[in-house]
Amino acid sequence: MRFITFEHAGLARAGVITTLGQDKDAVDYVVDGAHPLRPAVLQDLQPAMLAWINYGLQALARRLASELINDQCLLPLSAVTILAPLPNPGKIVGAAFNYRDGLLQTKRTPPEQPVIFIKSASTIIGPEDMIRINPANHVTYEAELAVIIGKQALKIDRRDVADYICGYTIFNDVSVTNYVKHDGGFVRGKNQKTSGPLGPWILPADAIVDPHDLAITLAANGVRLQDSSTSQMLFRIDELIEFISAQMPLEPGDIIATGTPAGVAANHEPPAWLVPGMSLSISIEKLGVLRNKVEREHNHV
Repeated sequence: MRFITFEHAGLARAGVITTLGQDKDAVDYVVDGAHPLRPAVLQDLQPAMLAWINYGLQALARRLASELINDQCLLPLSAVTILAPLPNPGKIVGAAFNYRDGLLQTKRTPPEQPVIFIKSASTIIGPEDMIRINPANHVTYEAELAVIIGKQALKIDRRDVADYICGYTIFNDVSVTNYVKHDGGFVRGKNQKTSGPLGPWILPADAIVDPHDLAITLAANGVRLQDSSTSQMLFRIDELIEFISAQMPLEPGDIIATGTPAGVAANHEPPAWLVPGMSLSISIEKLGVLRNKVEREHNHV
């Protein structure tokens, strides 16, 4: 079951994509989480993704699967604008240097423990939104599997991590590489406006049998620049969340960005830095495709 945030008739709210019909006759619809005739399980919930996460996306998916859906609360998917599925996360915690193939490509020694950084929630943009850059900078894409936290996690054991994950989506950790190198840290380079494309939807955690066995690719203008698998993670999701939750509390709606594989912009010849007019598409198996275009920012910072 695919959970989204969408806009229709000028209002943003949470919804669920459902498919009616079979094969070539199949059509995708959105269950409108704000409609007066929405399913009973949604009646007592605010039509906002964070409220649904607090309820539990896995439990919500099971309830929705067992309920009859009134046709009047359905909207054709083609009639809505899909936004970032979680437009207001509490925080984004990223993992750097976390793919073996990426470390091998750059001849970097693998870290002994996760290397993490914080990315502001204000960087989030949705599918088809514009990534705005200063072309004078060296800006890279980073295709990543994003983990959505479902309940407060503090100093948890890796064996219990599955209980704290509510779902998965796609994240593009757009980064200004020259800022990172100049500063010797991640804060400025990871926190420019529009540097956090997210989406297109969230899948409940139990819809992914093994999050460490998913194909992950990124293409720019149709040319594949990253082509890997989440099996290349150095620190797996349970290790990351155990480590992060020992450093800080994680809250429902927080995002863990699990790192990016080989093929970032600096490692191509010539470098594949983002330029205005470029079209990016990230695909992660079972999670769909996140598409964004690049344009020149209006005010250089």
